[in-house]
Amino acid sequence: MNMYVGNLNYRVKEGDLEQAMSAYGVVTSVKVIKDRETGKSKGFAFVEMEDDQDAAKAINELNGSEFMGRQLVIKEALPKRM
Repeated sequence: MNMYVGNLNYRVKEGDLEQAMSAYGVVTSVKVIKDRETGKSKGFAFVEMEDDQDAAKAINELNGSEFMGRQLVIKEALPKRM
């Protein structure tokens, strides 16, 4: 399952997120979205986990929790609309 993780502290690195999410299962990818011009984080990321049940557990337990000083928003990522 691919998840949207929002309201991130701008200092969060991909490794920080991978470590936090791996407590719930196997993380297959983490991508912190960055501004093209400045290279700075935009404050959100996409995390993909191998098992949908593990991802659902991570969403339920981490959504609204504090991570590096910010309250996380985590939900299933929806396909991009064209």
